Amino acid sequence: MASADPDPTHALEPPAPEDATSGGGWPLIDGWARATLSPTGPRLWQALTHKSACLSCAWGTGGQNGGFRDELGEPLQRCLKSVEAIGAELQPAVPQAVFAGRTLAALQQFTSAECDRLGRLDRPLIRRAGSDHYEPIGWEEVHALTAEAFRSHPPERVASYSSGRSSNEAAYLLQLLLRALGCNNLADCSDLCHAPSTLGLSRVFGSGTSMLNLESLQHADGVVLVGSNAPANHPRLMNELIRLRERGGTVIVINPVLEAGLLKFGSPAFPIRSMLGGGSEIASLFLQPIPGSDTAVFLGIQKALLERGAVAWEFLKAHSEGWQELIAQIETTPWEAITACCGLSREELEHTAARLAACRAVVFAWAMGITHHANGTGNVQAIANTAVLSGNVARPGAGTMPIRGHSNVQGFGSMGVTVHLREPMRLALEQLLGRPLSRTPGYDTRALIEAAERGEVDTLLCLGGNLFGANPHSAQARRALGRIDTVVYLATKPNTGHFHGLAARNTLLLPVFNRFETPHRTTVESGNNWVRLNEPGSTHLRGGDLISEVAFLAELAHRLHGDTPIDWRRLQDPVYVRELIARTVPGYEAMAGIDASKREFEVSGRVFHEPRFPTATGRARLAVTPLPDLRLPGPEHFGGLAPEERGLVLSLITARSYGQHNTVVYKQGDQYRGMPHRHTLMINPEDLAASGLAAHQRVTVQGEEGSLEGIELIPGSIRRGAALMFYPEANVLMRPVKDLESGTPAFKRVPVLVRA
Repeated sequence: MASADPDPTHALEPPAPEDATSGGGWPLIDGWARATLSPTGPRLWQALTHKSACLSCAWGTGGQNGGFRDELGEPLQRCLKSVEAIGAELQPAVPQAVFAGRTLAALQQFTSAECDRLGRLDRPLIRRAGSDHYEPIGWEEVHALTAEAFRSHPPERVASYSSGRSSNEAAYLLQLLLRALGCNNLADCSDLCHAPSTLGLSRVFGSGTSMLNLESLQHADGVVLVGSNAPANHPRLMNELIRLRERGGTVIVINPVLEAGLLKFGSPAFPIRSMLGGGSEIASLFLQPIPGSDTAVFLGIQKALLERGAVAWEFLKAHSEGWQELIAQIETTPWEAITACCGLSREELEHTAARLAACRAVVFAWAMGITHHANGTGNVQAIANTAVLSGNVARPGAGTMPIRGHSNVQGFGSMGVTVHLREPMRLALEQLLGRPLSRTPGYDTRALIEAAERGEVDTLLCLGGNLFGANPHSAQARRALGRIDTVVYLATKPNTGHFHGLAARNTLLLPVFNRFETPHRTTVESGNNWVRLNEPGSTHLRGGDLISEVAFLAELAHRLHGDTPIDWRRLQDPVYVRELIARTVPGYEAMAGIDASKREFEVSGRVFHEPRFPTATGRARLAVTPLPDLRLPGPEHFGGLAPEERGLVLSLITARSYGQHNTVVYKQGDQYRGMPHRHTLMINPEDLAASGLAAHQRVTVQGEEGSLEGIELIPGSIRRGAALMFYPEANVLMRPVKDLESGTPAFKRVPVLVRA
């Protein structure tokens, strides 16, 4: 298959440590010092040590082990990302003059960082049709308007959207009240990020989460980390990679961008080495393929394993099905097609396979560099195929481990906030409610936006998140939300969606407690299937008028459903909610006793210690994964270049910066990538030279749906033919191309024309 990448050669080994810039290190210590020595430092330490799970990524710590300990009780496991998230939540209330004195047009000029720094929401607000302001509203009117907005429309015309910021209890209530209405429109932020992992792994193994826990990971002597900038987005994972390298293990990194922190990382958990030694080595081998070619990369590794006699034949035949078709694909796909697609040489792929074959137990881990593609589900299946072919599943230190980005995004799926409700939970909910659930397919997040744009959604409840900011094609997202009659936002702080995602009639902006403030116990689920218990807390917003999400949803459920077939108002008691979760959510049976025992637990049936899988046959189901067509369009696709105009077409990767969590921006620059502000584009120096453009030149970046002007070119260690810009600013560029199987957008391969 033809490749648009002009440079097929890359070094097999990463640069020598003395030549590479380390991630982490002093900037992390400086960030900790600035935060903890600030006026809010005492409150920050109180929140850090509170018995509640980290607000940041699904690798975060906390819960009953204390604020700095992981599920194995290991100390010193908090990261700067956690400090940033907590610090933002400890801001004072948004001054009332902000909403009273600024029109919505003025608020729409704020960046993500400026919105976040307005402070905490501390009283309910409403923007009524025709108004150019948010104004205060009382809770009784809020409850009445919300209930009427759901009650007065058919169930197929109401919907919810949620993020992983909230608790299992709130997530369970949300899906229960909607399914009791006959509605399956439970869109979730995971639809935009992790759905290919859930779908792909479920197809292969019958389970869509990580198949190993933290203890199992510590038995690995090899890790393949694909499409993840873990130093920025999951810093706690870096401690495990450091330990693996210390015990002589191998870390293979596959990423089009040569991230500094994946070469060397200075972790505060290893202070002497981090501060004086420049950090710990991470990558044993670093491959930079063409963006979107991961299926080809893993097919090449499979072919090399087959040719060197390193396929685990006994395991493959005993514990999988469909392997014959996969072996046939491997044998009949020529090396030329594989290398042309991924841009890596046969020698590189053979060397990688040899390093894998030399390991005793390998973990395959990945993040959104794998899932944010038009073939994201196929990418995940290709990784799973490789794990099975090499015998690296369902034993200590071996398996597949998708890395979730938000602290409870996996818990939301477990609670049934999904358009793909698993049959055991469906049957349990039907028994609870005493009637069949609707079989009408629900809207995932992209389908929700498309339906709203067509005028087919009347009411939307957003439990956290930024639906506007998280979507590609920002103009479409704004237009779609503007055609919904009522939008209800439950949030702790303002974000861009609250100012751009305005409903046609009523937009409600409702303040809720964060995790360490909620006045009752809650639970969350980590990315490795560990359920954490969060103790009650209190808020610093003494004069505020906030509500817990559980209380709000239980009141809404009561107004919609009365007291049958369950006592809906009793759901304001989270202990009762946990009783229902234990009865209806597979793997959560231990939830019934968690209030009495305070004992956190592992979700049953997900961590595989032996190769028996929850599929129809008990075997892993392998499948052929076709090579993608990655040809880029020419300049004429974007209207062409003038005769003397300089420019080139690139494959754009949109990504978070190091000072960012999801759509929330904490810092304008990214010192690790050398990108000093948000309006930059990282480009390979050879692409600069070949196109006649210059470093730090200001250019126009034109996408298929929009353009951005005044973008500064930053030369960096990125694959030729590729570029990197920051999300969500770059959303305006892209057409909403998505994986047809999972519905997840292709954020990591966006064709753009860079023009002087």
